[in-house]
Amino acid sequence: MQDLPLLLGHRGARATQSVRENTLASFELALQHGCQGFEFDVRLTADGQAVICHDDRYAGLEVARSSYLELQKAGNREQGIAEGDKTQEGCGLAMLDEVLAGFSKRVFLDIELKVPGLELRTLEALREHQPERGAVVSSFLPEVLLEMKCRSARAEVGLICERAEQLAFWPRLPVEYVIPHVKLASQELIKRLHAAGKRCLVWTVNDAATMQKLGEWGVDGIISDETKLLVQTFAGW
Repeated sequence: MQDLPLLLGHRGARATQSVRENTLASFELALQHGCQGFEFDVRLTADGQAVICHDDRYAGLEVARSSYLELQKAGNREQGIAEGDKTQEGCGLAMLDEVLAGFSKRVFLDIELKVPGLELRTLEALREHQPERGAVVSSFLPEVLLEMKCRSARAEVGLICERAEQLAFWPRLPVEYVIPHVKLASQELIKRLHAAGKRCLVWTVNDAATMQKLGEWGVDGIISDETKLLVQTFAGW
């Protein structure tokens, strides 16, 4: 039997509809389910803040054209969160520094940069809150990964791939991780990556049979919406 792969929540505990994805509350829930870390998405606001958000719009506003405060207020209104409501802590728009401050000493972090321009801010945040359980700065954008490496050769970066042509590009990039979509994953790919000294995280894996198969193939980590199922699948390993 292979070593246990890293069990990572996708945007936290994404399948749990009662908690909004990509929030501090969702990240905590993934850990409560037994995950060893999580993946999350970072975007840049108009006033230069690194916020945790997957889509280019948040609560009806374009992230890149809105300030953090505008986005925060719009999100709170959308969710019915009143100012000062302690019962809703961790459910609103989070910032990168908040996530690293709260989790960098506890779990593995997959920090996905959705847009260019976040590289220096991310490195500064990682220096201030140094991950003790490991971290990768990942992106679909090769230019983001190259910029990270130009600014810090020690930064561990990962190429995210959803299509075969993206996956074919990994040998030309100075990455430590390759992060293919589950439809691209194969035993041969994992062997090839390991032979090249790379680590492989696969996303988004939401059924037990595929989780088990990837574990048997020796994948380094599995990213899943179904955090409870992910942990249950590997409970006997």
